[in-house]
Amino acid sequence: MSDEVRRVTPESDAELAFEGALRPQSLGEFVGQHKVRRQLQLLLEAAALQSRTPDHILLAGPPGLGKTTLAMIVAHEGQRPLRMTSGPAIQHAGDLAAVLSSLVPGEVLFIDEIHRMARSAEEMLYLAMEDFRVDIMVGKGAGATSIPLELAPFTLVGATTRAGLLPNPLRDRFGFTAHLEFYEPEELHQVLVRAARLLTLAIDDDALGEIARRSRGTPRIANRLLRRVRDYALVHGGAADRTAVRAALELYDVDEQGLDRLDRAVLSAVVERFDGGPVGLSTLAVSVGEEAETIEAVVEPFLVRSGLLSRTPRGRVATVRAWQHLGLAPRTTVGDDL
Repeated sequence: MSDEVRRVTPESDAELAFEGALRPQSLGEFVGQHKVRRQLQLLLEAAALQSRTPDHILLAGPPGLGKTTLAMIVAHEGQRPLRMTSGPAIQHAGDLAAVLSSLVPGEVLFIDEIHRMARSAEEMLYLAMEDFRVDIMVGKGAGATSIPLELAPFTLVGATTRAGLLPNPLRDRFGFTAHLEFYEPEELHQVLVRAARLLTLAIDDDALGEIARRSRGTPRIANRLLRRVRDYALVHGGAADRTAVRAALELYDVDEQGLDRLDRAVLSAVVERFDGGPVGLSTLAVSVGEEAETIEAVVEPFLVRSGLLSRTPRGRVATVRAWQHLGLAPRTTVGDDL
């Protein structure tokens, strides 16, 4: 990626090493999101021709679709240093001021989960994005004074799974907003072919197709499942073929449609505990022992897209397909149109 990547928050070294080995290095290597790639290419080329920093970029979409990778590519394509942090790490305006004041000219600042920043930090970011300046308050009470601090020109890349939680003044200051979509199995197959090559894993197309079909339209999950299949084949001394894929994914509780343990727990709760729904998000979260935000951001998008769950004004409702997936007869009030 870029020559210099600085992280403000730590992550697992093993996880970073694995993900880093598989990350595309350029827009040309990035699979899927064709329209977003073309839009970003135009934005970056225009900035280069005008010898200026690219406009601020907001990347929205479910987890695992490539938001972090695209932020790294933005820095790499422009040969710019990259600073990485996250919304939860910025709980005070001072946290943000410390990061902004240390940026070098042209640096790309990536804030993951930007919707989780403290409100005071959001308000400081308005001026920083627009005028490359922040006002630092010195003192307290009636004697407090505001001291302007000039910042080096930078490009902010924000990533969010919940764009609707961003206040309009912040959202409006991004020069470009991209909405990342789930991947088709054919696109995930391309992702897996590249990953298998980088991992020097001999695996046939049928096996890759099986993994792609169960990967929930998400490259991160596809790469993770590929790694589990590789481990299974290695331990059992066999080939990484379709049989190994099915055995490995059964071991890790990933079913034919790509549902994992939490997905099935949510579906089972709606169907068996709440008679198919409707049921509210907070009640559902308590019933499965999971955070409401995790269910809303990670589980629900896949279940809704798979036609297994419907979100109504009264709550979550299991569809006929959900009952069938669990091997149960749907109650008579469940409509096929849900």
